Amino acid sequence: MTLSRRSFLASVSLLALAPGAFAATPAEPFDREMVKAMARDLASRDYQMRADVPDAWKALTYEQYRSIRFRIDHGLWAGTETPFSVDFFAPGLYFPRAVQIHSVENGMSRLVGFDLSMFDKGPEVPTLPADENLGFSGLRLRTEMHRPGETDEFCVFQGASYFRAIGLYENYGLSARGLALKTGDPDGEEFPEFIRFWLERPAPGQRNMIVHALMDSPSVTGAYRFDITAGEDCVMEVEATLFPREELTHAGLGALTSMFLFDASNHMRFDDFRPAVHDSNGLLIRNGAGEVIWRPLANPRALQVSSFVDQTPRGFGLMQRARAFSDFADLEANYHRRPGLWVKPMGDWGKGAVTLVEIPADQEIYDNIVAYWRPAQPYAAGSEVSLAYRLTWGEEPYRTPLPRVIRTAMGENTFGEGRLVVIDFEASPLFDDLETLEAVVQSPHAGTAPPILQRNPDTGGARLAFSFVPEGEGPVELRAELRRDNEPASEVWLYRWTA
Repeated sequence: MTLSRRSFLASVSLLALAPGAFAATPAEPFDREMVKAMARDLASRDYQMRADVPDAWKALTYEQYRSIRFRIDHGLWAGTETPFSVDFFAPGLYFPRAVQIHSVENGMSRLVGFDLSMFDKGPEVPTLPADENLGFSGLRLRTEMHRPGETDEFCVFQGASYFRAIGLYENYGLSARGLALKTGDPDGEEFPEFIRFWLERPAPGQRNMIVHALMDSPSVTGAYRFDITAGEDCVMEVEATLFPREELTHAGLGALTSMFLFDASNHMRFDDFRPAVHDSNGLLIRNGAGEVIWRPLANPRALQVSSFVDQTPRGFGLMQRARAFSDFADLEANYHRRPGLWVKPMGDWGKGAVTLVEIPADQEIYDNIVAYWRPAQPYAAGSEVSLAYRLTWGEEPYRTPLPRVIRTAMGENTFGEGRLVVIDFEASPLFDDLETLEAVVQSPHAGTAPPILQRNPDTGGARLAFSFVPEGEGPVELRAELRRDNEPASEVWLYRWTA
């Protein structure tokens, strides 16, 4: 669709610019403090779950729901000089509670009314009850990216407090969340929901877009502001204010959710033609002391939780470092084009731990990886918690200052005891003279053989290999790194091996 309509359109009213449903409701004043006030007011009252959409929507089959497709030409601000447009998703099936979405212009907001004419639908879709107050299950942002005069999607908010984005030429993969609560706890996880959105209309030529969201949950409410810029990387500046109804003993900030099924470290468990299947293959941490940690992901046979205790973290994220088609050989999923996501705290997040939850999975349809910052101190009921952080989505959204781990493989030690570990580091001038490097391998629960460091002629980098013999049936924690003159010459590689 074109973004170069005649200039007078920029000053025409919203009523004339958008499909009728967008402007059918009265305008109300809006500012960010109003969202905070709503969240504060919700937190002062008992939690009440929102009503479901009519049963006919919830009864849709997967194929029926999938055939209900938004008409891009009906997008909010589509065909105007506004540099962004917004698509909407129908409610129903997996999304039984709709969200209300408002457009904001000149300090005034209007409800985006639902209208079935916004959608194309297949002949198998039954008659569905709908009025302008039905609401949507989420929204999708579009802007001009690499195709002059055409828009591409780059960000989606849909389901609970989940959202995801992509950089240029990428496919959707991992998701972020407004907040994670009680992830992996025996009593079950709580999933806060974004229940209302406000979309500030960008001016002509503006490259960022502001999205506000109101969150509600039995334990906490929240007011969120997302300042989103599309491009080679998609960058989001996030500001959030939380209002706990109850003491939050297990809150996850900057929460990320992804999928890891297998790679060269556990391929023997899966009879699959592909060499790997995952949206992300490692957790990257830059801790408060400046140490860079790479933790390859695992698909364990039982739930496992790893905590990397820290103070004032500099950043963490889930990365997809396998970037070649041959790493996956999948013509449909295009896992090599999935983005990584880096979380950079703004301000002092204090004491806590980057927490990694790995859940057993037997199919790639399940998101089984969660990573987040868990504060050491609970948030008290009735308190007000403000935080800010930056999310960067892209091929390599954070470049470490040290040579990266690009592959981890494990298997039986054919010519010795125990298990063999092979770690490949990318090419670096630090590896010009391997004789000057020291390979340091440690494990408190296993005996390890002397490591072997060699040049990998295929990558131009260094390969570290070592074997270990578990001392019992429990998990084995492994740590390896390269050093020169007692200074780091690589990331720190950490791994938890389970039998």
